Amino acid sequence: MGIKAEEIHLGKWYAENRHVEFEVSARMALFADPIVSAGGEKSTYEIPTYEAIKGVLKSIYWKPTFEWIVDKVRVMNPIKMETRGVKLPKLTGKNDLAYYTYLMDVQYQVLAHFEWNMNRPEFELDRSWEKHYGIFAKSLLRGGRRDVFLGKHECIADVKPCKFGEGKSAFDGSGAIRYGYMYHGISYPDEGYSEESRNNLFLDVSNVTMENGIITLKRPEECLHKLIRKGNVKKFRNLKEDANASV
Repeated sequence: MGIKAEEIHLGKWYAENRHVEFEVSARMALFADPIVSAGGEKSTYEIPTYEAIKGVLKSIYWKPTFEWIVDKVRVMNPIKMETRGVKLPKLTGKNDLAYYTYLMDVQYQVLAHFEWNMNRPEFELDRSWEKHYGIFAKSLLRGGRRDVFLGKHECIADVKPCKFGEGKSAFDGSGAIRYGYMYHGISYPDEGYSEESRNNLFLDVSNVTMENGIITLKRPEECLHKLIRKGNVKKFRNLKEDANASV
């Protein structure tokens, strides 16, 4: 099957099932908590955050017409970490030494879907399941529209289609592993789900459990919220500006 036929078949399957399934892998990853990473030192979580996987989806394909919802992540490889020294530039022009702790040799299966962004009524005519799932399939087979990375830009990742749940995971039969409350992501006013969330920028925190290697992620509205600052939905001057911003 040629790549053109494959992308058409994959796009139709995604549109019919209203979700996407793909694999993302990288030599290293860094899923840091932004709350405790401001000082330069960074240490990764053992598992990916909702925001990091959402970033992968947006790097593959995104438009303001819809918003991505991450449903599940399956951890395929054993959890291995490595600490490295990193030179950081200082305002004086000199360098400072910091230590970053990375995850090494990571591979994840992702199950996600998109929902129409009702905060963008100007894009109502662009709401076509077949169109957007088809473009996602095309972009996925070509490695994404933008650089795909896991947490930090030096952690460049590869993406490809897969069947969620297929293959052997290092955590099959491991039972429940509880990670407690973790950084989930940031709720922007543009993707608000209530009147309050459309007028504020929130940091989301959720209680995470991995069951046999599968993490079922909560939706942003199901998380605990911490107000960062007031905000509002960005108003684009015209559709051309919005289209340029989403290329």
